[in-house]
Amino acid sequence: MVLKNLIKAKRGHAEPLSSDAQLVDSGLLPGFEALPTVVLVLEKRTLRVAFANPSAEAMLELSRRQLTQMAWTDIFTNADELLKTIGSIVEHRFHATHVDAVLQRAGREPLHVHAIVGYLDSAQDYVLLELFENERHLRTDREERINDLTAVNKQLIRNLAHEIKNPLGGIRGAAQLLEFELGERERDELREYTQVIIKESDRLQTLVDRLLEPHRHPHIVGDVNIHEVCERVRAVILAEFPRGLTIERDYDVSVPDLRGDKEQLIQAVLNIVRNAAEALRERISQGDARIELRTRIARKITIAKRLCKLALDLHIVDNGPGIPAEIRDRIFYPLVSGREDGSGLGLTLAQTFVQQHDGLIEVESRPGHTQFQILLPLET
Repeated sequence: MVLKNLIKAKRGHAEPLSSDAQLVDSGLLPGFEALPTVVLVLEKRTLRVAFANPSAEAMLELSRRQLTQMAWTDIFTNADELLKTIGSIVEHRFHATHVDAVLQRAGREPLHVHAIVGYLDSAQDYVLLELFENERHLRTDREERINDLTAVNKQLIRNLAHEIKNPLGGIRGAAQLLEFELGERERDELREYTQVIIKESDRLQTLVDRLLEPHRHPHIVGDVNIHEVCERVRAVILAEFPRGLTIERDYDVSVPDLRGDKEQLIQAVLNIVRNAAEALRERISQGDARIELRTRIARKITIAKRLCKLALDLHIVDNGPGIPAEIRDRIFYPLVSGREDGSGLGLTLAQTFVQQHDGLIEVESRPGHTQFQILLPLET
């Protein structure tokens, strides 16, 4: 890492960025200033931030002036996670050590980082932190888990659906024959029960058909404009929820067409947006429900272990109550739903359709903000 090469370095002269003479005299600041990675220098006793480079400002979304008025414990709510490492560095004067950490921030998403903590020979009252976001590594692990789970689910669903479908037809047929064989008086008395059997069989048949839907029809590939997909979905949802719901668009018109199955992509986006609208029913009744459809181009991004030069980055954001914590990690599983009347198939099918396009769906959710991100390769 760059830090190891700079811990003992003394380069040039910089305009003082901190009032700490020992740190300024060390001559390290010019080198840290230019690093692309996040660098923070902390006063070892109080953990006050004495220096932050521009990369630190960008990651932490705080200016250098703000940061130098804060301590490590002011920035992160679980600051204790690195305190032992820092204490060990100070006590034993190791030049550098490594640690992986999840740093929690009040009101913001946690940061998954790989941290290098270094001891400064030339400024012994300070310790230095270099932080690297672990997002790419975490995303790769997450993709592998999703792909493995999807493959298992797909096989399970197909086998289970076929096992259910065969006896289901027999049950429905038997109920119809029973109703036909009953005498007229008995038919009037018992028809209610035979109709229950027939209707419930039909309901289960519909469920099985939905489970098998992605595997029945051929993948029809053509040029697809993602904004036409979004506009179709927007029109359908606003027809279902004509009052109290606003669907905003933030489109990047430079996004090129992608090769894909238009109907499958419409169904995938529709399932996500309809789920969002259903979750927003309380806000819809209050008149302040909002869904945003946002498109961007992502460059040099890895999807399913493949590096894509260009990818479509579609965000579906709503201001609903958020996904319940107890199902947040299982929302793409079949038959898992946050609503009592939900089938639990909408997101499963959306994920299947997106994966058939070599894409990926990710989600982050907290009360007042849920965001689904669909990544689809445009150029590999």
